[in-house]
Amino acid sequence: MKRILLLSMISIGIFLTACSHTDSSSGEREQMLDELDPNRENKTQNNTDMQDKLGYVNYTRDQIQEDSEEHHVATLNRIEMADMIARLILRNEGFNEVATLVTDAEVLIAYDRSDEVDRETAAEIASKTAVSVMPGYFDVYVSDNESLIPDIQSLHNSSANNKNYHNTLEQIISEMKKSPQGIQHKEDISD
Repeated sequence: MKRILLLSMISIGIFLTACSHTDSSSGEREQMLDELDPNRENKTQNNTDMQDKLGYVNYTRDQIQEDSEEHHVATLNRIEMADMIARLILRNEGFNEVATLVTDAEVLIAYDRSDEVDRETAAEIASKTAVSVMPGYFDVYVSDNESLIPDIQSLHNSSANNKNYHNTLEQIISEMKKSPQGIQHKEDISD
């Protein structure tokens, strides 16, 4: 009787071990396939640092044609871009304060520079930084006129539909053009 009980327990143990091995290898395989699928929804985004993620997609022509009705439009987070530009400029010696405004087609940068960096060099640094970050169709305007910082700040809550917005924007740009502008186009960077 003890022998039958012992054999039964061993059989049950082997059976449970085999079942758990099958379930885990099946689960691991499904997990690998899920991770390799670029079209899956990434449910772990909240748990990992997005800076470590790579961007990858893989589509067939049929998938895109089916999707064309949804009109996928790439968007640019203007606040994040303005933040990135200002932070990058401030990493350079000689800048005390930087105000950056990103509109739908322009980047306006007003800054307070110290005397240890000359006007042309400061304009070059600010302009090259914005040009390196933004898509090529953006016009970049820079100025070391500190009085423009509050003017740029006054626009940040404005709507492009506001009738005074465009006039104010043009006035600020006109004033900024009186300062050295540094480099203006991505093509000029390679020169």
